Formats: sequence, C-alpha cells, structure tokens
Amino acid sequence: MSVGARTFGYAVRDVRRRAGRGFALGTVLALVAFVPPADASARTGHDVADAVTWTTRHVAPGVEVRTGVLRDPRSAGTWTVTVQAPAVDRLTGAAAWAPLGERGWAGTTAGRLRAAGFVPRVERVAWDPYADTPQGTMGWQVRVGGYATQAEAVTAGSAVSAAGFRTSVEWTGYDGRRRANAERVHVAVVDPARLRGTVEVSDGGDTADREKTSTVAARLGSLVGVNGGFFVTSDADGVQGTSAGLSAVHGALQSMAAGSRAALILADGGRHVRVADLSTTVTVRSGSAVRAVQGINRVPGKVRDCGRPGTVPTALPRQDVTCSLADDLVKFTSAFGAPLPTGAGVQVVLDRKGVVVSRGDRGGSVPAGGSVLQGTGSAAAWLAGHAGPGSRLTVRETVRDSSGRQVRLGPDDSVVSAAPTLVEDGRIHIDAATEGTLDPLDLSFGFAWSNVRQPRTLAGVDARGRLLLVTVDGRQPGVSEGFTLAEAARFMRSLGAVQALNLDGGGSSAMAVDGSLVNVTSDATGERAVGDTVQVLPRPGRG
Repeated sequence: MSVGARTFGYAVRDVRRRAGRGFALGTVLALVAFVPPADASARTGHDVADAVTWTTRHVAPGVEVRTGVLRDPRSAGTWTVTVQAPAVDRLTGAAAWAPLGERGWAGTTAGRLRAAGFVPRVERVAWDPYADTPQGTMGWQVRVGGYATQAEAVTAGSAVSAAGFRTSVEWTGYDGRRRANAERVHVAVVDPARLRGTVEVSDGGDTADREKTSTVAARLGSLVGVNGGFFVTSDADGVQGTSAGLSAVHGALQSMAAGSRAALILADGGRHVRVADLSTTVTVRSGSAVRAVQGINRVPGKVRDCGRPGTVPTALPRQDVTCSLADDLVKFTSAFGAPLPTGAGVQVVLDRKGVVVSRGDRGGSVPAGGSVLQGTGSAAAWLAGHAGPGSRLTVRETVRDSSGRQVRLGPDDSVVSAAPTLVEDGRIHIDAATEGTLDPLDLSFGFAWSNVRQPRTLAGVDARGRLLLVTVDGRQPGVSEGFTLAEAARFMRSLGAVQALNLDGGGSSAMAVDGSLVNVTSDATGERAVGDTVQVLPRPGRG
C-alpha cells in the first residue's frame, strides 16, 4: 500500500507508466479493496463499500494532486418542490422565509396542500453534528413530488405557488440527510519538508480587485493554487475584491478579522502550517491619546460579515451580512489600489514613518509606501483633534489566537481566514454558530449555506505537518453535488487532517495545477474572479 493511498483509507494497486528515467506525471491508483478509516462510515453521504478510483498527479517534489469521484449507485436524486415557511429575521425583525419550520406548521401546511389537490410529504430534518448547536430535530420540511427533470418540477412548483404557497424547486441530491449521487474532489497534498518553494497568500498585489485563481496561478508560475477567503462581491457592500475577514500577505495585515474566526496560518513561507481561530486588534496613538481602528482596506461604515465592536445589527460574526458602524476608523495600506472612499468624515495621509502629511476630506489614493486613515463620526473628531500635519501617529496591529496568545507575523508569513473550523485537535469540531454561518434561533439564516451540499474549498494540516488543499465541485445534479459542512469535516478527517477549516466556496471554489484550472466551477459564466488565493510556488529557478 502506498502512503498516498493509505491517507485516503484505500488499499490500491499503484499502476505507474515509466517515462524515460522517471515516472510519468499521471499515476493511476486502481481500487483493489477498501480499508476504511475509523470514521469512514460517516465520511460523506456515501457507504464505506463505495468504489472509487483515485488518480494521482505528482506535480513536483513534495506536491501531488489526487482526483476522484465518490459515487453511490444506490442514490437517486430527484427534483422536488419545497414549501417555504414564514419566518422573522431575528436581528432585524423583518419578515423572512425559511426552508423548514416547526412541526405544527408542517402539519397544517400539509393539510392545506391536500385540500388543494396535492400530495405532500413531511420530512424531518435533524441538526448536523455541530459543536455549538442543539441536537435532535432542527425542523420539518414540506415537499411535493419527485420529478426527473427540473422543468417538470418548475411546472409543478408554479401550480403549488398559484394555490397560495411560497415554493422553491430543489434537487434532493443536495440534501445532507440523503446519500449523494456523486462528489468530484481534488486533493492537493503539500509536504513542506520536501517542497522546493513556498506556500503563500496572494491577492494579486492589490487588495481592492478581483482575479481568477487560475490567472494568478499562471502569472506566478504556481504549482497548485486554490481560492482563499471571503470577499466583497457587490458595490453595495464595499469595494469589490476586498477581504471580508483577516488577511495577511508577506506579514502585513491587509484586512481585519470579523470576530474570532478560523484562519489558515502559513508561517515561514508555508514551512509551518496551522489552523486557529484568530482575532485582530489595531490601535492608533497620538501622544497619550489612543483610538481603536476597526478596519483595514474597507469602506468606513460598512463591515462585511460583521464581527466588530459596535457594528449594527450585531457585533458577532454573521456570514454574508453587511453591518454598519457609525463611528468608524479605517486604515488603508499602499496595497489598496482603488480610489479611496469619499463621503463625510476626515482623512489623514501618513508617510512611511507615520508622519501626517495632510489632513482633509476623504478621497484620492494611497501614496506609495504610505498609508491613510479615514474616520467617520466620533473617529473623525478624534483625527481632527489629534492628527494635525507634521504630527506622528503610531499604529499598532495585534493578532491573537483563541487562547489569547499573540501571533507574530514576519515577512514570510501569510494568513487567510474564512469560516468555520471543521477539525480541531484531531477531532471533528464545527463551530458554525459561533463563527456565524448559521443561527440556531433563526432557521431562515444559513441553512442552505451550512446544511445543504455546496461546492467548497477546504484547507487543513495532517499529523505529519502536510498541508491539505481540497476542492469539491457542486451544484451539478447527479454529477457532483458538493459537501455539507458536516460532510466536509468528515472528509478532511478521513484524509488524516488534525486541523481544518472551510474556505470560501460556491462559485468561488477553484483549484489550478501548473496554472490551469482542474475542477469544474459552478457559475454559469465560468471561473469566478476572487479576492485572494493560496498559491504553492516553486523556488525561483528550481521548479
């Protein structure tokens, strides 16, 4: 049994094609027998008897990429009509809709559907094994029909809607409580002890733009690249491409954490890798006066994914929600390549030594080698009173893990952050509620994001210190349906991960090998431009 095969829990026949003096890059691992890891029966939605053939590509010393499709021939997903339950957004009090509701609602709704001539079914939905949510029944779904095609389900859904119900058309293969038909995965295994190069976070040199993972990889000559953390995708939420969470490139903070959330730390060029929940504190000092900085490289007043003190409607992390902050102080670095935000408030421009060059209205651009502070509300008043031209400001940035220990970043260190944690200390530990990807008190929030199969990008480290970068394709009915968060955690654990986290997913999920995209992304328009990426780079001149 090869080491690579054992990592996946399979006994295999290693079939190699010799090419000259070495082996060909493509190595086929043909299944002989299955040797399940301890938790393999729950690894994904598949039974341990499922057969998989893995293909391994040796990209460079210490870097290989394994590709396989997990299939369950007994699965038979269908298109169905799901009736939505009325709900209330817990934070805003606004009316909302949830894909499931309480048992009483389900019974009443099923009765109304039967009276209207439909044949409903009521399905119990259990909580996935999160570390910070209740156990048992999460809620109840009411559905109508099982159709071979989406078009048939849409027609049926229109009829149910016309009878006075709010509906959605769904593929049952995306249900985490059912077996998945298929899941196509790519797993990059990077051994820092053998890698002749580095692993870094790259934002393309500009924190305020978007670029495809494969484009960045091709430009950098990357061995393997995957998409990174969450980022702003709409002008309404800030500047597109800016990170919605902690990001550090070459040791410099380019954005601040949204509360305490999972992060992948690549220290010393990726020679030392770990996953930890990180938070950030930034202050600016003028003499004895100190003021908290609440953001780096984002629009003042707009905090994507929330998680900062004073943000409204919540100071806790809240995935894909943009909170507001009236009294805001934001630092802009020279890596912010977009025009600076304008509007009410005060702006000061600093040179590389922290000396105030100018103070005035917001706008313009960040000078090369310098930085900018923008303040609104009481933060603007603080700048007006303490940051006159010629004065010196000292900005202090601190990153800490959940134990309170400071994480010191050097010039060869990178950090990419997302949510939630999947594996901690060798055990599955999904803190989805704490990190704001779902809300146990509001079933209208986060159910599809967390409990439904989606394309995902995952990262982790195994007991040997090897970096695991994983993509699973999704939103392809019957072809590749993705993972729920729970399935993602089980899969990472089955690879031997002792620490793992969920990176950005959905249409952002992408893996490039030797500069070329290798997975099938889910957006109809093709590969999505993202905010930052994780790149495995060869040492210059070595390959």
